[in-house]
This record gives sequence, structure tokens and C-alpha cells, in this order.
Amino acid sequence: MVPTPKPAPVVIAGGGFGGLTTALALAAHQQHPPILLIEPQERFLFLPLLYELLSGELRRWEVAPRYDALLAGRGVAWLRDRVAQIDSAGHSLKTDSGRQVAYSRLVLATGGRSDDFGIPGVGEHALDFRSLADVERLQALIQRLKQRQRPLQRLVVVGAGPSGVELICKLADLLDGSTILELVEQGTELLPNGRSFNRDQARSALLRRDIHLRTGTRVERIDATGLELVRGGLTPMTPAEAAPASQALPLQRERLPADAVIWTAGMAANLPPISPAPERDRRGRLLCQGDLQVKGLSDVFALGDGALCGDDQPPLPATAQVAYQQAQQLAANLLLSLADQPLKPFQWNDLGEMIGLGIGQASLTGLGLTLAGPAAFQIRQLAYLARMPGLSHQLRVAAGWLADWR
Repeated sequence: MVPTPKPAPVVIAGGGFGGLTTALALAAHQQHPPILLIEPQERFLFLPLLYELLSGELRRWEVAPRYDALLAGRGVAWLRDRVAQIDSAGHSLKTDSGRQVAYSRLVLATGGRSDDFGIPGVGEHALDFRSLADVERLQALIQRLKQRQRPLQRLVVVGAGPSGVELICKLADLLDGSTILELVEQGTELLPNGRSFNRDQARSALLRRDIHLRTGTRVERIDATGLELVRGGLTPMTPAEAAPASQALPLQRERLPADAVIWTAGMAANLPPISPAPERDRRGRLLCQGDLQVKGLSDVFALGDGALCGDDQPPLPATAQVAYQQAQQLAANLLLSLADQPLKPFQWNDLGEMIGLGIGQASLTGLGLTLAGPAAFQIRQLAYLARMPGLSHQLRVAAGWLADWR
């Protein structure tokens, strides 16, 4: 008798928020196909709470649980490796270790990376804030600055989006006046895509902490001792200074000394090479249909920071909330695809916006609430608790928080 060949698994490349949630949601179905998660890191990182790990408000095991613990008994195989290249015509991929893996369906959830926009010195001299190693480097830097107490020592955060604002407020509370803090933003306003209430609360939080906000300012170069800034040109410094597009404002150049620069200014897709190459946008994101299927590839799907989905809607924000909702729909569509049934389009449900504004402080708008302060911080923590992967981990974290409150 000839043994029946085993079907190729659904392979999920990347174990971040979108990839892990897709794997767990797919495994929750009784008749799910074989599932293989390929992820090189030992621990899942809950990025929205990385700021609380930096400040010591949360512990490492709460924010970064191990994959083997999260996936134990869930019907998901985990290969600790990295996808090196994808052969979409051959329905297979190769990993860094040389493994050749066939797939029935492939999910690309490899996330994003910092985009330096071609600015000299960003890769060599600026710090990132996206990993456990980044947290440890920043914690060591904070200790050095607090112990040294040198006059006019300065820390600069580039990018006044949610990441930059949350990070610099935590840094201000941790450094406690020992260091000058500067927040640099090329646009005319902080939190340019944020809710007006959260933007007002963020502006007040910066003022209370004596954080200098430089809007309408772009970075030209970063080196070991500081950065070169430019104001003016075609970018107005404030709405009152706005000029017609044909009328450039005078350029103002400035050298800003800095002990360290942290880069939160932009994201680009972090995808392995794919052959034949599918369409991408200028930030490297895969162009996908509304059902999260990569255009031109019927057995490849993408979500999160590496995907631009839907033709008519504006790009969705690069947040955990979006990735979580996409993962739920994608798990259902994978089953429909394997059964040769029509796929369902992803519908984004905006549940609101939450932003941390220092130790024990936050602001939120959504679900009928508009709130700032310690109560908003507690609600934000509980909302993220409900999004942590796996019920067992949620219960462990909840028990730890209850013990702390007690």
C-alpha cells in the first residue's frame, strides 16, 4: 500500500502580533490544517507595552512570554528560524538555516523595520525602540545620564507620532530633570493622525515635563555627537507661517549636540525576497486585495506593517489593533481558501485610540470614553490584557497585576 502523503502546512512567516494571532485563531478551529509558525526570536514581544517594560511598570515575562509556553498544546508547530527567500511559483520557501519548506498557504507577517529615508547616519548612530535589546540599551543609557549629571546633556527623539510621544514622556519621568529632552517632528503638529483630545493631552504632557517640541524640522544628518537640523524650505514651521507651495520659507540650519538620538520617525516593510516579485508600494509593502490576499498570488496572504490592503480605503494605521482584527479575518479566509470557497473582505472597526503619557498616565478616546490620567492608564492596561495571546498568559498577567495592586 502507498501511504497517503501529508498535506503541506499553512506556513506563517513571522510571530509578531499579526502572525501569532493568526496562528492561534486558525488553531482554534476544530478541523484546522497543519500550521507551522516560523519565527527566529525566543519570545513574543507585546510591542504596545514596551514602554512600560522600559519604565519598570511591567515585568519582562508579562510583556515578552516565550513562544514554547504560548503554543504548548495549541496544535501549532514552531520553527525557530527566519524565512530567507520565497519561491511563490514553487509554493515553497527557504530559511536561514537552509531548510526547504513547502506550503499550501503562506501568511507573511514579518512586520516592519525603521525607515531611515536615506538620511546619512541614522543606521550607524540612531537608536531603535522595537526589541528587548533596545530596551536594555535605553535603560543603560538612562542610568549613565542620571549618574553623570553633566550640564546640558541632551537626548533627542525623532518622530512625534504615538511611538515618539509615548517614549519621550517615559524618558522624561525616568530621567527626572537630569537631561534636556527634545522631540523633533518634520510635520507641523505632533500626533498628526491622532484624535484631537489625545493630541491636546500629549501637548500638555510635554509642557509639564519641559520637553522641547520642534515641529516643521527635518533631520539632514546624524553623527556620533549630534544631528543637523533644517527648518523652512517648503515645510511650514507652524500653520500661521504656512506659505504657498511655490513660495519657499527661508532655510534655517542648526547643529544640535546630543548624547543620543532615538529614531521613531517612520516604518518600512520588513519582507523576505519573493520570486517572482509581487507588486509593492514605495514603502515596500505588498499590495493586497481587500480579503488580505496578495495581488497575483492566490495562495499567499499578508497583514500588518508589511501589507497595504484594499484599493479604495486609505492605508490603515500600523497598530496592534489593526493587526489583531486582520488576523481574525485572515484565519477565517485561510479555511475558506483551502475549501475553494469565496473569501470575505476585511472590515476595519476603529475601536478608538489609546496613548501612554508617562509613568501611570495615559489618554484615550473611543468606545464612548474620553479620558486622561491614571484612570485612563488603568483602562489601557486592561484593554491590552484582553489582547494578550493565550488565555493562560492573560490569567498569569492578571494574577500578577492583582497582587501588585494589593
